[in-house]
Amino acid sequence: MTLALTLSTISPEIGGVLVRGEKGTAKSTVVRALAAVLPPIDVVAGDRFSTDPRDKDDALSPDGPFGPDAATETRPVRLVELPVGATEDRVLGSLHLERALRDGRAEYEPGLLARAHRGILYVDEVNLLHDHLVDLLLDAAATGRATVERDGVSVTHAARFVLVGTMNPEEGELRPQLLDRFGLTVEVAAPRDPAVRVEVVRRRMAFDADPAAFTAAWADQERAFTDRVRAAQEALGSVVLGDAALLTIAEVCAAFDVDGMRADLVTARTAIAHAAWHGRTTVELEDIRAAARLALPHRRRRNPFDAPGLDEDLLDEVLGEPDPEPDPDGPGDGGFETGPDGPPQPPDSPLVEDSPLVGDSPRVGDSPRVEDPPLVEDSPLVENSPRVEDRPLVEEGAQAPVSKPAEAVAPATPFRPRALTVSGLGTGEAGRRSRAVTSTGRRIGARVPHEKGGAIHLVETIRAAAPYQGARERDGDRLALRGSDLRVAVREGRESNLVLFCVDASGSMAARTRMEPVKTAILSLLLDAYRRRDKVGLVTFRGTDGSLVLPPTSSVDVAAHRLDALAAGGRTPLAEGLTVAAETLRIEQLRDPRRRPLLVVVTDGRATAGTDAVARAHHAARGLAGTGVATVVVDCESGRMRLGLGRELATALGAEHLPLEHVEAAALAGMVRDRRAA
Repeated sequence: MTLALTLSTISPEIGGVLVRGEKGTAKSTVVRALAAVLPPIDVVAGDRFSTDPRDKDDALSPDGPFGPDAATETRPVRLVELPVGATEDRVLGSLHLERALRDGRAEYEPGLLARAHRGILYVDEVNLLHDHLVDLLLDAAATGRATVERDGVSVTHAARFVLVGTMNPEEGELRPQLLDRFGLTVEVAAPRDPAVRVEVVRRRMAFDADPAAFTAAWADQERAFTDRVRAAQEALGSVVLGDAALLTIAEVCAAFDVDGMRADLVTARTAIAHAAWHGRTTVELEDIRAAARLALPHRRRRNPFDAPGLDEDLLDEVLGEPDPEPDPDGPGDGGFETGPDGPPQPPDSPLVEDSPLVGDSPRVGDSPRVEDPPLVEDSPLVENSPRVEDRPLVEEGAQAPVSKPAEAVAPATPFRPRALTVSGLGTGEAGRRSRAVTSTGRRIGARVPHEKGGAIHLVETIRAAAPYQGARERDGDRLALRGSDLRVAVREGRESNLVLFCVDASGSMAARTRMEPVKTAILSLLLDAYRRRDKVGLVTFRGTDGSLVLPPTSSVDVAAHRLDALAAGGRTPLAEGLTVAAETLRIEQLRDPRRRPLLVVVTDGRATAGTDAVARAHHAARGLAGTGVATVVVDCESGRMRLGLGRELATALGAEHLPLEHVEAAALAGMVRDRRAA
């Protein structure tokens, strides 16, 4: 992680760093500490866009042009943090509304991209940021400039910064298209070596006890690190990337079958920065190896559920046998020497190579990876649930065989499912499923602004001011505007929803001929939820009760793992499953009232567990219908003789009835064509 961050500060053209890892691994701490150890920069005094005095092309600063004798000042590199809830106006900048209304002038108010120029732009939980904002950030990071064309303002300014995003994969993944736009990516996990963990705790406690003394103890190493970064930045332009090295980079990228040419460009720029960091004037094999480990893992994903990774054996085969590598956890002489009579002391000599701030990236195979989420049968959410290999598949009412374990059913290739939406107009977070009033989309009206930002609705603003022009003091023929006249556009776009799956895992669903298409359909709907940026949850029911297998989450990957581990057998407690689903939706509505839910019940409609099973199931269904939640019943009943229980359940729920074979969009389109032909 520290190597990737350092190389990106040496060469911002690399395109930023994505740090993925489990919680509590100091991802944010390292990023925030980076700005403090970078060399300070010279800027034109009073310029809001941090123009470099040595940059002859100051036309990209809206505050320019500056004369040759313009005053300058030196300041530290800025770390600008972009909140997850930021709007496009806050990121790009917008019209200065107060001056526009007071003076009648269109003046640009800079956003976060302008403030981050020549610094670091940090997005914590970048996977939770709206896709269009992530795309906007990555475009600016790649081109080095930001362009604003809105509200009568046309501005282009320099925006060269190091983009750093951190994320916990358990909370949801970035789309592959956006993942590819990050230059480098690294996986972070807590050390498993007790001695290293002890040293982490010891240093943190030493800092808490005396922050000033702790910082002073490491001041020499930090200065050495800063000087080395400055030297690498100055030497970057003199590093030679020869034809042989460039061909090797192309061979590596071709061997890993990455899409497009971005991988080749990023690997080349990273290799050059790595050579400059190590004081070399030409790119060598070890620079290419280090660059490939950082630039390629996230570009090998072939579908959204693939985890980023790199085949080290293939890399060695293409590049040749690697040189012996240092201990991934770092040599012992780079840490504190803890004495028995006082607080930890720093080492005698500032060894930048051994500093915990930076070091060569360890082999992917040697570094601890983020563990996969627990399987359903191992989850504490599912109590008293036997393991898949110990649980037989039984039909309802039959005796369980003694020695025939259940087989895992592998889902077939997912398909494009029919679009399921919530009716009406919502107000949730921007997404791609149901109609909603959002910050993007087509303009459908205007409103009084409740907060700063938003696109001005000029016609409605003038219309609101028109009746008062006779009573206001006017400057000639100019329109006299007040803050109360301002109107902003109301736009209709698409929102993301909570898609809660309530899946029948009873014995009637356990047959291979039925369970395989059911899992395939659910996996296809999960992929659809991933693309539409929904939250998902998973409730199952079998035996005597229902269980919340996966609480609502943005991580569709985790839901796919839980689905893959889903076992089936026993009776059908339909009422209990619907009750758990209703309670889950109630709690989630309190947590996130703007996000509208979509309940997808996957069952054949049977209810066989307990007394009055059918009556209790219909009572639970009518209770759910009374809440007004949008529901779809995916009817899994198959065969020539069908009882129609799924359709009856849909009627009780006030839900849409969707036969399993019609979940696929192509199948539904074919059915419509056949009806039209008939």
